Amino acid sequence: MAVKTGGFAGNAFPEELQQLLLSLASNWGDVIDLSALDVDHLSGAMTNEVYRISWSKEAENDQRIVLVRMYGDGVDLFFNRDEEIRTFDCLSELGYGPKLLGQFPQGRVEEFIHARTLSAGDLRNPEISALIAAKMREFHNLNVDSSKNVVLWNRLRNWLGVAKRLCSSDEAKEYKLESLENEISLLENTVSGNHQEIGFCHNDLQYGNIMIDDKNSSITIIDYEYSSYNPVVYDIANHFCEMAANYHTDTPHVLDYSNYPGEEERHRFIRHYLNSAAGEEPSDAAVEKLAEDVEKYTLANHIFWGLWGIISAHVNHIDFDYKSYARQRLEQYWLRKSELLPLSNSKLKSVS
Repeated sequence: MAVKTGGFAGNAFPEELQQLLLSLASNWGDVIDLSALDVDHLSGAMTNEVYRISWSKEAENDQRIVLVRMYGDGVDLFFNRDEEIRTFDCLSELGYGPKLLGQFPQGRVEEFIHARTLSAGDLRNPEISALIAAKMREFHNLNVDSSKNVVLWNRLRNWLGVAKRLCSSDEAKEYKLESLENEISLLENTVSGNHQEIGFCHNDLQYGNIMIDDKNSSITIIDYEYSSYNPVVYDIANHFCEMAANYHTDTPHVLDYSNYPGEEERHRFIRHYLNSAAGEEPSDAAVEKLAEDVEKYTLANHIFWGLWGIISAHVNHIDFDYKSYARQRLEQYWLRKSELLPLSNSKLKSVS
């Protein structure tokens, strides 16, 4: 959904962005009037403000379109922006996602991809889901960093430290922050294993970060801010958890876990994922094993986005109820922990 806002009336956008757009237009042979641009605010973003900006091409009955990403407040607490830009450039060189057209202090200008962003319902479409599974497998195989070090556990601990600094004592008690350090260690010792494949993971594969060209049924994954090397099962777990969300409603923060995919749907996705990797039908045992690991990693995913919500509530001014979102994610962690990590587990006892 896009909302027409009109050009740069009232200097709504920084001077550096306006000069960058003028420079880009000039390089393309366009002459533009900043006050007459078509500016659409794209809804659904929760970290940045995203705009579709277009103008008429010079001497052509056509439009030039770019995407402008204005960085949200406090994002440096979540990731290193320079590293994210390097990842963006690397993936662009590998033929993934949009090209970086220019940067300014508060954001950047990207190539506009002429494809539609998925809706929440699209994730449940078996044909689209199969395309996502194959693209995810392809993404995981990308060679972005030779070190291939897992980021998840250190990132969780770092974010927990930030959350503790930002929260009042009452908030820390409400979110059980003092308990989470042990929970993170418990998960690292319980769910991770040498048998798990490490790949380049997106880590935020919600429907708004997936685009599809309906003409040729091609999928494009966008927005790499949280991307890093992790167990690939964590990325699949994140994708499944995102099926409980619809960020384009009057209450975008509300999660409905009745929409979490059932066993048959999860197994179907995993089968497509494994099949695209091996080129042959995976065994039932392989599907079931991967599905079991994925479910356990949903717990890490709930802590990840729970902490993200807590921190965002203190630093980000986007109209989104981060606190309620954080509560729901952490409540889901405690709810599912007893189911996914039964007390009889010997590893669980050893770290208690």
